[in-house]
Amino acid sequence: MASQKNSQIIRWTVIITSFIIVALILWNTYDFFQKFKTEERAKMEILAKAYERFSTADLDAEISLESKIIGNNHNIPMIITNERDSITEWSNLDIEKTKKSAFLLRQLSIMKVQNNPILINYTTDNENITLYIYYRDSDLLTKLKYYPVALILILVLFSSVIYLFFKSNKVAEQNKLWTGMAKETAHQIGTPLSSLLGWIEILRLENTDENTVKEIENDVFRLNTIAERFSKIGSIPKLKKLDIVYVTSSSFNYLKTRSSKQVEFNFDEPKKEILANINFQLFSWVIENLVKNAIDAMEGKGKIDLTITDTDNTVNITISDTGKGIPKSLQQKIFSPGYTTKKRGWGLGLSLAKRIIEDYHNGKISVQKSELNKGTTFSITLKK
Repeated sequence: MASQKNSQIIRWTVIITSFIIVALILWNTYDFFQKFKTEERAKMEILAKAYERFSTADLDAEISLESKIIGNNHNIPMIITNERDSITEWSNLDIEKTKKSAFLLRQLSIMKVQNNPILINYTTDNENITLYIYYRDSDLLTKLKYYPVALILILVLFSSVIYLFFKSNKVAEQNKLWTGMAKETAHQIGTPLSSLLGWIEILRLENTDENTVKEIENDVFRLNTIAERFSKIGSIPKLKKLDIVYVTSSSFNYLKTRSSKQVEFNFDEPKKEILANINFQLFSWVIENLVKNAIDAMEGKGKIDLTITDTDNTVNITISDTGKGIPKSLQQKIFSPGYTTKKRGWGLGLSLAKRIIEDYHNGKISVQKSELNKGTTFSITLKK
C-alpha cells in the first residue's frame, strides 16, 4: 500500500510539474508575441511619419533618412489606401500578375482584421492628403503565433507514446500473469480428474446405475474440457476443419440440460454439416459464455434462440435472449477486460470470447442489436 501510494504521489508530481512547465512556456511565448507585435506597430508608425516627411520634403538631402526608413521595410506586408479606400501602394506581397486586384483586396481584408490602420496626413499644393497604412503580421510573427500549438502537439505526441509504452508493458505483464494462472489452474485440475476417472471405473465394477455413472462421466469430461481451455490460454491454438453445427449444439445442449426449466432453449439447427476451421474447446467456450450471459441477463427466466446460417464464404451464429438488454453507450465497453455489470464476476467472459473469435479464429463478434427490457442479440461471423 505504501509503495502504491508513493507511486501515485510521484505520478501526480510529474503530471503537475509538466503542466506548470508547459504553462510557463506558453506564457513566455505569448508575452514575447505581444512585445514583438508592439514593436512591429512602432515600426509602422515610424514608417508613416517617414511617408509624411517624404511627401512634403523639397530637397534630396532632407529625404535621405526618410527614404532609407521606407526602403528598409522588407518583412512587414503592407497596403496604403486613400480616403476612398482605393489601393495606391503596397509592399512585401508576393502578387501574381494575373490575379493582382483580387489578391490585393483579399490581403487588405486580412490586414483590416489583424491591425488598426495608421494615418498619414500631409499637405501638398495647398491640399490636405490623408492616406491609411494597413499591415498584417510578418511571417516571423505568424510562425511565432502557431509555435504554442506546435509545442502542445509535440508534447501530446510524446505523452501518447510514453502512455502507450507503459500501457503495453502493463498489459503484457497482466497477460503473462493471467496466462501463468490459467496454465497452473489447468495443471491443478488435472490431478483430481485422473482420480475421478478411476473412481468412475470402480462405480461401474460395483454395478452402480449406469445413468448415474454416465452423468458423472459427462461432468468429468466437462472438467477435462475446462482444463484444456485454460491450458490453451496464451498460446496459439490449432484449428481443425470441424462441423460447427455439432460443436455449437454440444455446448448449447449441455447448458440446456443443466439450466432452469423456466428458460426456453430454441436451436434453429441446419440439416447439413457446415465446416469451418475452429478449435473445439475454445469455440465451445465462447458459445457457453454467451448462453450463460443470456441466462444471467434474463435472471433465469426467458427465452434463448440460437441460429446458424451460412453463405458461400462465411458462417453466422446469432444468440438472442429476452433479457434486460444493453444500453447503446455500453455495447462497446462490454468486451473490455474487467468490465462487468454483475455483482459477482471478473468481467472476463466477453473479453475472452472476443479474443478467441477475433484473434484466434480471424472472425468477428459483436452486439447485433439490443433493446432495453426486450433483449440482446450477439452475432459471430467466421470464414468457412
